[in-house]
Amino acid sequence: MKPLDSYTKALLILSVPYALVWAFCTILWRMWPETPVIFFAVFLLAFPLGLAWMNWIRITWRSKGENAKIQSAAAATWVYLLWWQLAVVVTDWGDLYDWRSSLAYYGTGGLFLIGLCWLVWWLERSSRRIEVLRMESAAQQPEHQAPKKSWNPLDPEAWYYGRGSQKLKQSLAGFSTYTLLFWLIGLMLSQVRGCHEVYEMPAGGGQQKQLAVQKVQIQKVIRKKFIINPLSAIKFNVPPIDEVKLQLDQATEHAYAVGYGEGTGAGYAGGTSKGKVRLIRLEYDAGDWDLNFGVGGDLNMLFEYGILTQQKVAEQTESRRIAQLAAFPPEKSPPVMFMTGQRSISVSNSESKVLREYLLNKHGMLFASAGTAHFHNQFLTVMNHVLPEIRPVPIPMDDIIHRAPFAVPKFPYVVPHGGKEPLGWNVDGRWVCYYHPGDISDAWADGHAGISPDVYNGCYQLGANVINYGHTEYAKWLMSQKKK
Repeated sequence: MKPLDSYTKALLILSVPYALVWAFCTILWRMWPETPVIFFAVFLLAFPLGLAWMNWIRITWRSKGENAKIQSAAAATWVYLLWWQLAVVVTDWGDLYDWRSSLAYYGTGGLFLIGLCWLVWWLERSSRRIEVLRMESAAQQPEHQAPKKSWNPLDPEAWYYGRGSQKLKQSLAGFSTYTLLFWLIGLMLSQVRGCHEVYEMPAGGGQQKQLAVQKVQIQKVIRKKFIINPLSAIKFNVPPIDEVKLQLDQATEHAYAVGYGEGTGAGYAGGTSKGKVRLIRLEYDAGDWDLNFGVGGDLNMLFEYGILTQQKVAEQTESRRIAQLAAFPPEKSPPVMFMTGQRSISVSNSESKVLREYLLNKHGMLFASAGTAHFHNQFLTVMNHVLPEIRPVPIPMDDIIHRAPFAVPKFPYVVPHGGKEPLGWNVDGRWVCYYHPGDISDAWADGHAGISPDVYNGCYQLGANVINYGHTEYAKWLMSQKKK
């Protein structure tokens, strides 16, 4: 065996203890929502270490022999793991949720393909070794001795592979086993990762009441009048007796911060300094859950919410499947989930249980809007399955959800697919679901479906009210939990 050079020795001395620390921090990062900064520093070290290994790969790949290529491929796999995890951690700390989800998704696919390549190489190498050993042992055995039945799955002549297409059957068996194991490991890790999925509201405070309305004050200012001698040598431009000047003053400042609690600035009790209001879409099967999703759609509502309330908001809208709501702990769950569409909705029994737990036990709220009359009927059926003991009722326009922080005197809608009044599911005095039957997401989208500015601005204000209501009720619940 060729002795290791000093560069390789130094890399191994650095990499072995780092790999142990890296694995430990990775596990804790997936289990512990609020990881300390030292974890982030450990992950950052992966970048220079990866560069050092890439330089080693560049040198080793030029060497002759199969072992050099195998060692280079193994080192490249190690670098892939380091840099992939680093990218996910950086986007997670930077609140780039869409980037993090994409990196996690496509990175997992890349890891699957890399592992599959190693499996093919290992099967081929092991099969060749077994074939060579069989040939050597056959030369030493009597000619008429029957060969032993092989149970080794690495042996292409194992009895359960049959007589024909043995290599193909071995490859299919290996691929199926690898895929199943990869899926099971991913499933277990996703359950661990669920403990890390958190929602943090922006810290601050405020009151749950209507913002001060803009006032226009008209002041009548009468100019001074002078009594003069018309025969005087001094010239005066005598104004008409009734000439007045109208002065308009507008009071436009908010009378208080939008939010709930005793903190400073617009935000909520129980929030954090890095917290932001996020608009998360609920994914479901069989339909078009992504109607007006993202740029040019509900992202307009998220930005408008930040302008209207002066609260910190996320840079992008997001989406989660219903099952993923189980990943959020009760004290770090999304206060509001948005749902819309035009076609059918398919929700399984297990998903219904998760959604019910989110609404009742995690104090969440569902904000839904119908894009068609068909979706309207589908949504009512789903809610009847999720909350069978609760019946929807019309939400009056004088309810707090229509008055704070913005007064919405008239219900705004695009097309009344399910009526001209909002419906709500109320549990212990709290709206756990606000249903807009008039396609509010179309009003938020670019072009605003051709409706008037008064209507789509009203839809923005109504959306801000519902989002603020969900966060306010969640903040109240967090405060009550701390007092227990």
